[in-house]
Amino acid sequence: MRKIINLSVPAGMAKSIDDIVAKGNYASKSEFFRDLLRMWMEGKILRELGESRRELSSGKGQVLRTLKDLR
Repeated sequence: MRKIINLSVPAGMAKSIDDIVAKGNYASKSEFFRDLLRMWMEGKILRELGESRRELSSGKGQVLRTLKDLR
């Protein structure tokens, strides 16, 4: 199920989005924003993974062997 979200962006950004879609890079403005959100979500996961690696290498993290270790 999809949900409609309305966004407000400055005119310059709107023109950039229109240009990107017009060049055929995306089928629609919606697809542009879905891709942008996916990229943001992937970046967030990568940042969190990097933070976990830093914690482990500094001795602050804990390696879990099984799900029972979460308790």
